[in-house]
Amino acid sequence: QVQLVESGGGSVQAGGSLRLSCAASGYRYCMGWFRQAPGKEREGVAGIYIGSGSTFYADSVKGRFTISRDNAQNTLYLQMNSMKSEDAAMYYCAARNYGGTCNLNSGTWNYWGQGTQVTVSS
Repeated sequence: QVQLVESGGGSVQAGGSLRLSCAASGYRYCMGWFRQAPGKEREGVAGIYIGSGSTFYADSVKGRFTISRDNAQNTLYLQMNSMKSEDAAMYYCAARNYGGTCNLNSGTWNYWGQGTQVTVSS
């Protein structure tokens, strides 16, 4: 069983930065961040293979967001820089505990956190 608890959400001005954290327990093969804005579908933001540390990103955040993990602390991070109004959403930490190729298709992830809200003001 995997448990995920996000923190670090809040309000930031456009152009600013915010770091999200996700405390995890249980075996995880991949972890990722997803977001969902009101009236929109959940979309993948970034993912990371826990073993290798290899990362992958949505085109919309490449060069601005960085996903990382601290295996010793069982914590996942999302550093968000140069934030835009379109980054405002509920952000969810996700994990999957089975192997294969990880991607940002939400249907392939089997554990989810409760979400943390991010607001971006212009």
